[in-house]
Amino acid sequence: TRTLIKNGDDYHYHVKASAAGVASVNQSASFSLSNGRIVPSSSNMSVRVLGVGRTHNIKFNNSAKSVVSTYKGKSTTLRMNGQAYDDLSLETQIRQELINGKFSGNYHLVKKNEIEATRFRRSGSSKITVPAGTYDAIRIDRVHDDKGRATSFWLAPSLNYLPVKVSQTNDGKVISMELTKVN
Repeated sequence: TRTLIKNGDDYHYHVKASAAGVASVNQSASFSLSNGRIVPSSSNMSVRVLGVGRTHNIKFNNSAKSVVSTYKGKSTTLRMNGQAYDDLSLETQIRQELINGKFSGNYHLVKKNEIEATRFRRSGSSKITVPAGTYDAIRIDRVHDDKGRATSFWLAPSLNYLPVKVSQTNDGKVISMELTKVN
């Protein structure tokens, strides 16, 4: 379930997912929109797999160009050389760029104890059928250094580039999500 709520100039994006009682993910991000760009303020993620959990919290201080990343209770202050994003605000920034016709593909992503240069590429268009229907979609792939990893997003222009399918492969294991309905 993905929920985006607007409150004044601020947005709160929440994602909740589970897989057969074996794994669950709760993610949320708060950000604003300024001059067509996403400006993140905070993010948190909680993952549980077979009862074992981990959390990652991120607090952005955009005026000081720094971010505090807290993973497994250990906080690290990182310097931003350009705007950095968490997973959800980055997804939203990519959507915003596509809406504005200015997809760059180059971003800074906050990881556990570093800010990583992250690249995406536009990999064409196709019709895609998911439980919510059939959509014309643009495919965006994350460029990974590890050839055993692949991440792809299919975004529907008719839904303001909402992801209709997301697929991730890591060491031969595939995790996929598909849009089931739009409210």
